[in-house]
Amino acid sequence: MKSTCLLLLSALAPSAAFVAPSQSRTTTALSAEKSRTEFLRDVAAVGVASLATAAGASLPAFADETLPSGVSIKVTTEGKGPKPDRGELAAIRFASFSGETKIDDVFGTPEPYYTRVGSGGLIKGVEEVLPMMRVGDRWVLTIPGNLAFGPKGRPASAGKPRIPANAEIVFDVEMVGLPGKEQELIELIGDD
Repeated sequence: MKSTCLLLLSALAPSAAFVAPSQSRTTTALSAEKSRTEFLRDVAAVGVASLATAAGASLPAFADETLPSGVSIKVTTEGKGPKPDRGELAAIRFASFSGETKIDDVFGTPEPYYTRVGSGGLIKGVEEVLPMMRVGDRWVLTIPGNLAFGPKGRPASAGKPRIPANAEIVFDVEMVGLPGKEQELIELIGDD
């Protein structure tokens, strides 16, 4: 009897994982279908990412990756442009959050934020990832506290919120340009 119950539970458990609790039957069915779709997408992403990594290719736009440092990458838009070299000027747009608190947001500004790749001008987790991005890429990074503001955090300043010690930072970043590699600028300046 005990083994029959265990067998029945093991058969029902996977399907129970896709059912949303305390909702109407229609909503539950939609949630279950959505969850199944997300589950299958995630399984496919892992398979494709494993094959791509083994073949030395880059990850597809729907894949997630966690670097050995602990920085988590969610690719939301895959760009086709060039990658920056260390020391090269890069134009980025970004928004950063500590929990629900917005730290900074450059998406709504007329000009992007310019930074030299590898210069240390941004938090360590972002500095680690920028050389991996292509122009047109938009990634959501989850950065552990030790690669963000560390054990001291950051005190509040004019227009900037306080960031607690070892706070995990979510950084939505888009590589919008590499002034040294953009063909239109090279043609305009005349630098061959």
